Amino acid sequence: MNLKLEMIVLPVSDIDRAKAFYEKVGFRLDVDYTANENVRVVHFTPPGSECSISFGEGMTPIAPGSFQGLYLIVSDIEEARAELVGRGIEVSEIFHDAGGLFHGHEGGDVTHHSPGQERLAGVHPERASYGSFLTFSDPDGNGWVLQEVTQRLPGR
Repeated sequence: MNLKLEMIVLPVSDIDRAKAFYEKVGFRLDVDYTANENVRVVHFTPPGSECSISFGEGMTPIAPGSFQGLYLIVSDIEEARAELVGRGIEVSEIFHDAGGLFHGHEGGDVTHHSPGQERLAGVHPERASYGSFLTFSDPDGNGWVLQEVTQRLPGR
């Protein structure tokens, strides 16, 4: 059986504000459909992705900003950061982790460390695949992580 992740429903508080943000990030707008005054669906796909995001009126009971650690994979983290900054998106500095583990969020910002480990500035010193990150959040606080992957692990 093949199972492909197709869509993630994001909790947002203001549909038009979220739509403008994801357009600014560079996601492709696929659908903006209003069925009636209680149902509106907005659907975006990140460039190069087979998985999309969707948000809108009447789509999820989850509190806006609840999603953290939504990963976007890039082949060049420095180039991706420059493009996002050029689009006016507030992003973190690039970082890596001494232990290479990624866990949740702390203080509203996606973090990259386990207790006792450090989040270190800059790209991974060996530029190891899966080793460099940056983060940004949408206007509601849903947290995104860009991770540099230049060589996939076997089986992917």
